[in-house]
Amino acid sequence: MKKLLLTGIIGLFAVTSCSTVQNAKTAQTQRAEFLKMKGDWEITSIDYDKSFKIKPFDENADASCFIGSHWRFIPNNYSGAYTLKGGGECPSLNQPIKIDYTNSNQFMFKKMQDGVKAKNVVSGYSLDIVNQATDQFSLQQNIPFEGQTVKVTYNFQRTGMK
Repeated sequence: MKKLLLTGIIGLFAVTSCSTVQNAKTAQTQRAEFLKMKGDWEITSIDYDKSFKIKPFDENADASCFIGSHWRFIPNNYSGAYTLKGGGECPSLNQPIKIDYTNSNQFMFKKMQDGVKAKNVVSGYSLDIVNQATDQFSLQQNIPFEGQTVKVTYNFQRTGMK
């Protein structure tokens, strides 16, 4: 009976150990994907149902203002910023952000304000990472509207490494 119990405990430990090792490898792979986002990026296009008026990220600016916007991601310290050029109906804006990446390919960010610590910012944005490659990727945002979901896809192109 003691041998059976000991064998069961050893077997349970072996299964748990293998699971932990696999989870660690998955986490390392996902972290490597996140680190590939380091650098400077530009939104080259935004895809969505044009019958809707989209004002991304509560900036009170039309989606067209975000085309050509500059984004900088610094994954090793989870920070970054985006800049709208301004002109015409578009505001000029430089917005610092804190970024994160979850194991389910979710890119999250929250807008930072002067004098406010990231831990005190409770709202933010969660987007799905799609079509990630070395020099391009897309972020897809699902926005609920009147019982349906509007998908907005932001297409990024690398402009530099910094």
